[in-house]
Amino acid sequence: MTKELSSEDLPEVMDVKHIQKFLGLSHVTAYELANSNEFHVVRIGRRIKIPKQSFLEWFYGKKQDA
Repeated sequence: MTKELSSEDLPEVMDVKHIQKFLGLSHVTAYELANSNEFHVVRIGRRIKIPKQSFLEWFYGKKQDA
């Protein structure tokens, strides 16, 4: 079993695999979450990059500006 990540272990710019490990989700569920528009993501071609700050604000319940 892979070790879960703590918020301090997360890089400033994350990949979906970081969300997967942080939350202990399956590969498919992590991609569904990344595609849910719950937090800001940056798409570069087929790659999905997630700013750590945006993700953690969502995770800890802080509202995003519309």
